[in-house]
Amino acid sequence: MVIGNPSVFAIESGITEAYERLGQRALGFFVIHVGDRRFGVCESDATMLSCSFDTVQRRVARRGTHTASFAIEPDAGKIADAFRNAVYAEDQGEGYFGIPRAQFSKLFDRDSNDLMWAPDGDEAFDDGSYVLQFDVKDRVRLIAFKSSEGYVHDPATLSDVWLPADEFYRVLQQWQDAFDSEWAAMPKI
Repeated sequence: MVIGNPSVFAIESGITEAYERLGQRALGFFVIHVGDRRFGVCESDATMLSCSFDTVQRRVARRGTHTASFAIEPDAGKIADAFRNAVYAEDQGEGYFGIPRAQFSKLFDRDSNDLMWAPDGDEAFDDGSYVLQFDVKDRVRLIAFKSSEGYVHDPATLSDVWLPADEFYRVLQQWQDAFDSEWAAMPKI
C-alpha cells in the first residue's frame, strides 16, 4: 500500500502476517519516500510494524512541535551531518548552528522536539536511512539520507523536500487509517 506521492512524500507498507498482540501488530515492511527516493528496508519480513505505526500516530498527535531554529538552513547536508555528528560521533563538536551540542542533540529525542522520524526503533530502517522532520509554520521540511562512512551523509542519497503541513499530516493520517483497516481485516496469529 502506498499513500501519498512518492516523487514528493509517501509512506509505503505491506503486511505479511498480522498479530493479535499490539506490541507486535504485524510483520512486514515500512518505508518512507522523500523526493523520489525510498528510505527503509522494502522486504516482506523487514520488521515488526508496531514501532512504525506508533511513531506515525505520535507524529500526528504532536503536529507543529517538531521545530528547530536551524530548520531553514538552506544546505540540507549541513543539517544531516550536524545531526549525525552530534548524536552518534565519538568526537563531537562544541555546538551546531549556534546551539550547544547537548541542547542540539536533545532536539532529536522523542521526549523533546522529536526531529528524528527514522529510524523509529525497530529494524525497518536497518539500511542506514535517516528521516528528519521539521515543522516550519504552515510547512513541513523532510531531510532524508543514508549514512556514509564516518558521521556524514551519503550525498547521492540526500533528499530535501518542503511541503504544506496539511498535505504532510493528511498523508500520515491516511496511512494510519488505511494500515489499521488492513490489519483489522487480516486473520491474526
